[in-house]
Parts: sequence; C-alpha cells; structure tokens
Amino acid sequence: MRLFVALSLPENVRWQLRLLCGGLPGARWVPPENLHITLRFLGEVDGRDAEYVDASLASIRAPGFQLKLAGVGHFASGSRVRTVWAGVEKEPALQHLHDKIESAVVRAGLPPDGQKFTPHVTLTWPKDPPVPKLQQYLAGHNLFRSDPFEITHFTLFSSLTGGEASVYRAERSYALTAKAPAT
Repeated sequence: MRLFVALSLPENVRWQLRLLCGGLPGARWVPPENLHITLRFLGEVDGRDAEYVDASLASIRAPGFQLKLAGVGHFASGSRVRTVWAGVEKEPALQHLHDKIESAVVRAGLPPDGQKFTPHVTLTWPKDPPVPKLQQYLAGHNLFRSDPFEITHFTLFSSLTGGEASVYRAERSYALTAKAPAT
C-alpha cells in the first residue's frame, strides 16, 4: 500500500488554490480534492508495517495551530521544472508536528526521510513549460495569500496511482490537542 501523512485543506482554501490553476502550458493540475500539505511520504508499506506506523502516529501528542498559504514557487532538477506549488507561511507548530511524525515513522521501523521539510501544496507537475510562461505565472501569483485556517488533525492517506489522477483515501485521522486559549 502506498502511504503518506498529510494535512487536509478546508474547502475555501482549496477553492482559492483552484483560482491559481491555469495559464501554464503543459501543466497537469492537481484535482481540488487531492490538494494537501504532505508531512511525510512513506511510499510502499506492507500491511504489518502500516499497522506499526498507524500505532506510532496515534501516540503523537501535539497542539492544533493555524496556517496560511503564501506565494507560489517551483522545484526543479537541473533546468527541468518538476513541481509548481503554493507555499506555506512559516509556522513553528507545523515544523514541530513534522518532526514528531518523522520520529514516529522511524520508531515504527521505516527509514528516515533524509530530505529537508519544505511545506507546500503541489499545484501541478508541468511538462517542460516555456521558461517565459513559467516566469510570468510565478510573478503573476507571487502575492497569493490564503485565508488562515485551523489545523485540528493530520491524516494517513493511501494513494492509488494510474489513470488521469491519483486517488487518495484517508485511512485514519489523528486529532491534535486543542490550542490553549489566548490570554
């Protein structure tokens, strides 16, 4: 089973992101129902290891928090653009949650991720977009800001690939503790 741990996005934020999905030749846009913030990609995990991961993730205790998306950017390999994404404003509670998830996954027996955590929402995997069009797209959406939204849980998803788009299924959600009231 192909698994990943992610934060789901509220409908209003997915709608805001959909407004960014256009104007880039060769782009295969992520369907709105698949927009999320990946906290840890696990890859292919067999049933027994998935149970260990589930039990380890269920033991995480972390407070809920608020996030905002901000700006757009891209990841590239050499001169080839792999991913165009919406960024996530820096939030220490998000890094804290990511670190707890990484520790839980390693405790469950999976290897460490080894990559720097760069929180983002993938918008598209473009196929060789013309550089001027990509620059125009990034400049035109650089001031994007989402409404703030509450993070109350994280989710273990399975991913079925093939066809037009992957199908993501929530396997289990894990609640975060309530934020302390502001004083």
